Amino acid sequence: MHKLFRLSDNNTTVSTEVVAGITTFFAMAYIIVVNPSVLSTAGMPWGAVFLATLIAAIIGTLIMGLVANVPYGVAPGVGLDAFFTFTVVKGLGFTWQQTMCMVFLCGLINILVTATKLRKMIIQAIPPLLQHAIGGGIGVFIAYVGLLNVGIIKFTPDKTSAAGANPGLTTFNTPGVILFVIGLLLTVFLLIFKFKGHLAFINKGAFVIAIIAVTLLGIPMGVTSMAKSVDLGQAWSQLPQTFLAIFSPEGFPALFSDPAKLPVVLVTIFAFSLSDTFDTIGTFVGTGRRSGIFSAEDEQALETGRGFSSKMDRALFADATATSIGALFGTSNTTTYVESAAGIAAGGRTGLTSVVIAACFALSAIFAPLISAVPSAATAPVLVIVGCMMMSSFAEVEWGQLSEAIPAFFTAIFMGFAYSISYGVAAGFITYCLTMVCKRKGKEVHPIIWAVSALFILDFVLQAVL
Repeated sequence: MHKLFRLSDNNTTVSTEVVAGITTFFAMAYIIVVNPSVLSTAGMPWGAVFLATLIAAIIGTLIMGLVANVPYGVAPGVGLDAFFTFTVVKGLGFTWQQTMCMVFLCGLINILVTATKLRKMIIQAIPPLLQHAIGGGIGVFIAYVGLLNVGIIKFTPDKTSAAGANPGLTTFNTPGVILFVIGLLLTVFLLIFKFKGHLAFINKGAFVIAIIAVTLLGIPMGVTSMAKSVDLGQAWSQLPQTFLAIFSPEGFPALFSDPAKLPVVLVTIFAFSLSDTFDTIGTFVGTGRRSGIFSAEDEQALETGRGFSSKMDRALFADATATSIGALFGTSNTTTYVESAAGIAAGGRTGLTSVVIAACFALSAIFAPLISAVPSAATAPVLVIVGCMMMSSFAEVEWGQLSEAIPAFFTAIFMGFAYSISYGVAAGFITYCLTMVCKRKGKEVHPIIWAVSALFILDFVLQAVL
């Protein structure tokens, strides 16, 4: 095991990797219940999506760990499944089978883009300023996810508001919110208080210990519940309804039966692919730079633009492959989870962390009622603290220089407020090009950054028109 994952070379141990894998799993385990709930709204059978979610996560994460040897979890993305259901199926009127075909094609496109090293070239083209901004922006995003998941930030309906609602701080009078506060205080204590001797393991396992403790405390408070238990036998009986459904008459034949809809189909596939690609790129760049996952040579290559190590090539390929595999079984786009930052913060540095994550997903098929019982109040404190850790990347930004501050600001703000890593990257790229032009240094911007910025603008225009 030490030789397979090169644990010594990465200054880590088996116990650290196991703790990191469990930490990441608990941070992203909500997808086991959330993804079927969202996609079932599109008309898909809940049990089948539940199993498809697990299968896609297991296969994608195993490829990430065994082939790329990096500590990332892969699973269907929350924002992408919402786009699948509410924009494509309910908004544009496609069936879930047709939409699943688009997801499958999106995966193939991303595999092609990765095989031709275009995604790697995009990463190499990102200047250090935007890399730091993306890292800090993901910190903003992941902390915001944690706060929203537990309801600390509330939205009061207001028809006079441009957004139709006014954001604000919730009232601390519900069990879930109170449990979150307790969990946050406990997590901070376990991380900062220096335990000595035989208790030193508590600091390393602070996230897992906090999640378990808060989950147990939530039982008498009525927050931790077994209400969403899953009948595994029924789920297996539903899987044939989604497995290879893209090749049924309701799939590809129906998708391309109406030539008039072809432009909308192409735009939708483009939107899927663009969002999926930059969610992944943002996660890799944002977490990889601060974590030490890259070697010294990799860091130098990142600075000079000569490229990443081959394991990053394989990581990008693993992420792209998982999307098409997931579509075959019946789930929306998979993506590399930004919650992997929780495991990385706990010390995960190699693919052993990913193997542990995959094993946890496999076991969750058996222990689904227990896994689904972990409340958001238990995982949200971890996400908030991890977000705090990641925002240290902002220290590398020259905030006194507006030409750096503006792209960094828009990257971070749009990631959080638009609830999308890819939109944050878009805002950063576009404003970076703008500031460089204003400095009369437009020629210094990499052509790929110009091209990607133009693609983002095109995507926004097509969404507005169509």
